[in-house]
Amino acid sequence: MADPGFQQLQQALADHLRDPERFPPPEDIEPRRLAIYRRLFYNNVLNLLGKGFPVLKTVVGPERWPGLVRDFYREHDSRTPYFPQFGEEFVRYLTEERTPRQEDRPFIAELAHFERVKRSLLNAADSETSRGERGRLDPLSGVPSLVPHARVLAYEFPVHRIGEDFRPDQPGENPTYLLVYRAGPKRVRLAVLNPLGARLLWRIQEEPCSGDEQVRSSLDDFGLEQDENLRRQGERLLRRFQRLGVLVVSAPETVTVAH
Repeated sequence: MADPGFQQLQQALADHLRDPERFPPPEDIEPRRLAIYRRLFYNNVLNLLGKGFPVLKTVVGPERWPGLVRDFYREHDSRTPYFPQFGEEFVRYLTEERTPRQEDRPFIAELAHFERVKRSLLNAADSETSRGERGRLDPLSGVPSLVPHARVLAYEFPVHRIGEDFRPDQPGENPTYLLVYRAGPKRVRLAVLNPLGARLLWRIQEEPCSGDEQVRSSLDDFGLEQDENLRRQGERLLRRFQRLGVLVVSAPETVTVAH
């Protein structure tokens, strides 16, 4: 069993390193060493998040970025021991925990999420999903499914356009729908979706059925009539997604629907 006194010392040291203004240092630790530890731990977090969120770092600016990281370091109780997962903790802090400051850009949580998705796809292992024969089946009569290394995203802000020269103060007039996908080793691409394309892909993830049924159901979701032109638009979207490599198509008899 761990020594309770040692555990208390560890907690006191951790509290001090995260928030030295609030928590005094443990006794009998040389101030010079404490200063080294404080710089070392904070700088590691600062560098790690700067590499993981380069666009966010740029738009927040060099004067405010260290403070944002300091807030996260001080206020968020990270549970993961793995550095590769540290970015998810940062997104969770911005999305669920951070009390907005006056100087905060209104899009920082969405931008951080977008950058994290791209980074996770970039670092993901190669997919075991094979296009093979399934990639050549008709997406209308067959059952399309989204490949593992593709994500359908929705944001209030056009996060894919945000950068040094574009920092919106208000959300867009309409939501931004994006398809982000792995396009080869160390290569991630995105496509801007219209509402029908986004709804189609969400339906494909939710309930397997033929592509033709997916198109008809998506039109029903919008309260649209089963117009021939609209159905053809949906069909073109399915074929486009198949060409991009984000859909694989299986024969209907090979698909088992979970109940």
